[in-house]
Amino acid sequence: MSQKSGPTRWGVLGAGQISHDWTIAVSTLPPTEHKIVGVAARSEESAQKFAKEHGIPKAHKSYEDLARDPEIDVIYVGVIHTEHLRIGKMILDNGKHILCEKPLCMNVRETKELVEYARKKKLFLMEAIWSRFFPAYFKLREELEKGTIGEVMQVRVDMGLAFPEDNWRRSKEVGGGTVLDMGTYTTQFTTMCFAGLKPLKIVASGHLNESGADDSSSATIIYPNGKTGTLITHSRVNLPSEALVVGTKGSMKVHI
Repeated sequence: MSQKSGPTRWGVLGAGQISHDWTIAVSTLPPTEHKIVGVAARSEESAQKFAKEHGIPKAHKSYEDLARDPEIDVIYVGVIHTEHLRIGKMILDNGKHILCEKPLCMNVRETKELVEYARKKKLFLMEAIWSRFFPAYFKLREELEKGTIGEVMQVRVDMGLAFPEDNWRRSKEVGGGTVLDMGTYTTQFTTMCFAGLKPLKIVASGHLNESGADDSSSATIIYPNGKTGTLITHSRVNLPSEALVVGTKGSMKVHI
């Protein structure tokens, strides 16, 4: 992003719970550094309600109006997964940078398309994996770089939350399923610990619900030199949601 004076001016696209939580988090930062100046939702009424609740100056009539606002530098995208590619390209067409809620897109093809589109437009695009910015993750990376536990050979990570039966995350139609939801955390953690390594093989399975979304998944990722990652997700039971990193000299456990 280009250098400019004054705070980074944000727009919020989507007025659901995740956008609510993100907006509260931004409000803890100095207003001289970050400022939310506009919001748009599926309806103008929802945008107005969200703006009033969070003290945001402008409630836009549509997503397109938000993207065209000349007073906005970057837009946080908090809408359903299936809309990320379409809305992301629309935002980029209007010259705005993007922080997009996970998963970035629905599959590899869509993700590559959006990334290449952002590169073509020479605009910033980032998936909002907040855990990468946790102090515990900074400490973990520091210890791995120092070789505290030796060479990492095994990463075992799980994440499970029991969703209500009527939760949208159980619906394939709107991009539900544990892999797109919690799997983003298990995957990014594993790739972080095996930084720079490309998998040789991935073996995965799980259970699908009536809509076709996955209620659970279990994957084994085979890396070179005898390294292995084991990833588990679940939406019908609560798992510890923790990771164990095992090296030749010891191990470390963290919550994800």
